[in-house]
Amino acid sequence: MTGPEVPGSCPPVPGLSVVIPARNDAPALERCLAALGRQTCPPLEVIVVDNGSVDATAAVAQRHGTLLLTEPRPGIAPAATRGYDAARGHLIGRLDADSVPPPDWVHRMVAAIEAAGADAVTGTGRFYDGGPLARPVARLYLGSYYLLCAAALGHPPLWGSNMVLRRSAWESARGRVHADDPDVHDDLDLAFALGPHARIVVDRGPGVGVSARSVRGAAQWRRRIGRARHTLSVNWRVQRPWERWQVRLAR
Repeated sequence: MTGPEVPGSCPPVPGLSVVIPARNDAPALERCLAALGRQTCPPLEVIVVDNGSVDATAAVAQRHGTLLLTEPRPGIAPAATRGYDAARGHLIGRLDADSVPPPDWVHRMVAAIEAAGADAVTGTGRFYDGGPLARPVARLYLGSYYLLCAAALGHPPLWGSNMVLRRSAWESARGRVHADDPDVHDDLDLAFALGPHARIVVDRGPGVGVSARSVRGAAQWRRRIGRARHTLSVNWRVQRPWERWQVRLAR
């Protein structure tokens, strides 16, 4: 879907809290927070959850005036959960520390979720450091992620580098996410927890810039595929794909 035209500037969006889990991500977080500072419509608050960093991540977050929280349990899932629970807005945005949102990101994503009346909206991305093959690799990576995970879920998945969900949706799913499991993909796990009835829409706009570090090298691919298998396994114990599709189609 495409969002409405964006004005040159507007007041802060009172209902949006942006959550960013981070661990030893000082340089990337600097770019992310600088990009959030250039938004045409600033969010209500930006929450950085420091997940045991030993670099300058916390100092970067404080310098940009964010709400800095700490989460001692290792893993993105517990860190993200800590941030979602602390968010004050009725909408909760999520970026990764290496996300670089365009200036209209807040306006576009809020407009998209409200226009669709959806539980969540998730977007696309592009690699800003992947060399000449960055664009096709990003399309292949994200295209495969959305296609394969939608088959398993019965609806589009969430992508933690670029998403917004309603607080009410989070509160409904909170008891079903595997917040203590450091080996799940937290965004995919949350998409499962929202249930087969969830309305998740994909914004097809320009998306956010992200680092290609997550897909660089065989070790990273093994790690991501292993986490994907684990996330599918723990959630399929609750509800199999065909059972989710039965619920979805019955609606």
